[in-house]
Amino acid sequence: MQRLIKSTITIIFIFIIIIFYISLGKENNYDTVNLVGKKIDSIELQSFNDEKIVNTKSFKDNNFTLINFWASWCGPCRAEHPILMNLKESRSLMLVGVNFKDKKKNAKNFLDDLGNPYDILLKDENGKKSIIFGIYGIPESILLNKELVVIEKFVGPLAKEDYEKILEEIGEK
Repeated sequence: MQRLIKSTITIIFIFIIIIFYISLGKENNYDTVNLVGKKIDSIELQSFNDEKIVNTKSFKDNNFTLINFWASWCGPCRAEHPILMNLKESRSLMLVGVNFKDKKKNAKNFLDDLGNPYDILLKDENGKKSIIFGIYGIPESILLNKELVVIEKFVGPLAKEDYEKILEEIGEK
């Protein structure tokens, strides 16, 4: 009996190793680095304040959209927040905030304390939708044109140089 149990465990272990080995050859579904020049597909995200679903197709109504992925627990998100507040003044840019793996109360307090720069506020409670955008850490931001083509991806907190680059890209500098 013991021999049968050991054989079964060995077979299961070998099966798991084979599955793992096969999966190593699979291509990643998401290109987390090279998004520039690629069009964002239709993606649905939930509104931060209610159960409304927002589709990325609605961003086509704007000349430019900056999607910013952030969380209240993220120190670098706090550091980049003044840049976002300055970008809010842009006439050609819509700011979309995606609250990432955060508690609603904490996120609300963050925006109440520092100001809300976002025209549209969305949430990604489990982080699965953000992966579709190639997000693997926060803060990250993606600048889209009217056709939803990625013009620029910013990994890490936005800095003064990024602010100037965004203004240049949208023709406000």
